[in-house]
Amino acid sequence: MTDMGAPLDQYAEVETGEAFTLQNPRLLKVELSETTVMARNGSMVAYQGDVHFEHKGGGLGRMLKKAATGEALRLMQASGSGELFLANDAMLVHVLSLQNDSLTVNGKNILAFEAGIEWDVTRIKGGATGALAGGLFNIQLRGTGLVALLSDGEPLRLDVAEAPTFVDPQAAIAWSGGVSTNLKTDMQAKSLIGLGSGESVQLGLSGQGWVLVQPSEGRQVVTS
Repeated sequence: MTDMGAPLDQYAEVETGEAFTLQNPRLLKVELSETTVMARNGSMVAYQGDVHFEHKGGGLGRMLKKAATGEALRLMQASGSGELFLANDAMLVHVLSLQNDSLTVNGKNILAFEAGIEWDVTRIKGGATGALAGGLFNIQLRGTGLVALLSDGEPLRLDVAEAPTFVDPQAAIAWSGGVSTNLKTDMQAKSLIGLGSGESVQLGLSGQGWVLVQPSEGRQVVTS
């Protein structure tokens, strides 16, 4: 008798025993016997074994900041001894390892991070004009552990120390500690591109470190 599933062997689960393992470029497996994670609400696509989920608001201070800023990141804590599989809209997944580091991330680009990592909502300096462009508030991660980021397409990493660097706030996925940010309003871009264009407000980055940029302004949420 032939094995009906043989053509699917290329999609078999990848076993490494590590806390985070990419199953393919768009799907992450978390070994909960090795760690506990904070994961994006709704990102679970499957799990095996003993897995427990708990909604995490992050404390009153963070909840108030998220309410005031419109930050859409909602997290759930996953623990247990099973295997958890995470994905979000078939976006690409990138695993980074923090070693007593800090990382600032657009909330839309967070998939999961180990529960021992501290997180908070942070504000980019720039005044009221920046709030109109979105991306003014982001998530800062600090500590030691693994982080899984999302990108809409293959990203580009730029060294901000090489030259003055400016990106669309919606295209900026994350930037490393040591990078300073500010918001720049480009009136010339506004007049050339049109009042409705987000390119008139740019995120300026400087210092020692890098910024990760996706080739997109993010997935659009379609409402009926």
